[in-house]
Amino acid sequence: MTATDPALTALTQGWCALSLLHGRIEAHIERALQAGHGLSVREYSLLNVLSRQHDGEGGHLQMKQVADAVVLSQSATTRLVTRLEDRGLLERYLCPTDRRGIYTNVTEAGLKLLEEARPTNDAALREALDEAAENPELAPLVRVVESSNVPA
Repeated sequence: MTATDPALTALTQGWCALSLLHGRIEAHIERALQAGHGLSVREYSLLNVLSRQHDGEGGHLQMKQVADAVVLSQSATTRLVTRLEDRGLLERYLCPTDRRGIYTNVTEAGLKLLEEARPTNDAALREALDEAAENPELAPLVRVVESSNVPA
């Protein structure tokens, strides 16, 4: 393949469109969450992921799993956890079966904030998708997002 290969050009254009859609959605949600709840998209995502943990077998995520779920490096995830812990939204504790492991739970205050922010997140996502659907380059991607039934 060369740089002028039509298949490569189409692939690059598709990636650019996907990147543009993601950036627009994230920026729209970021503004709404910051204005309404003082949360960033990453903070909301982290609270959301951690709120799904449970006490049963395999119910708590290790930091690497959390980092993968919120699409951040482990060090960035640790810094994010620390910021939310400082705000009283998360708490850390040692794993009872492996003293080297540290788990993170969402506090009551964190759960309350998450529940208050969820409608804002959902409405901002809907608004961003509706706006993107008006762009002919992004409309096909919006349809894919709307039709996918991927578990969180």
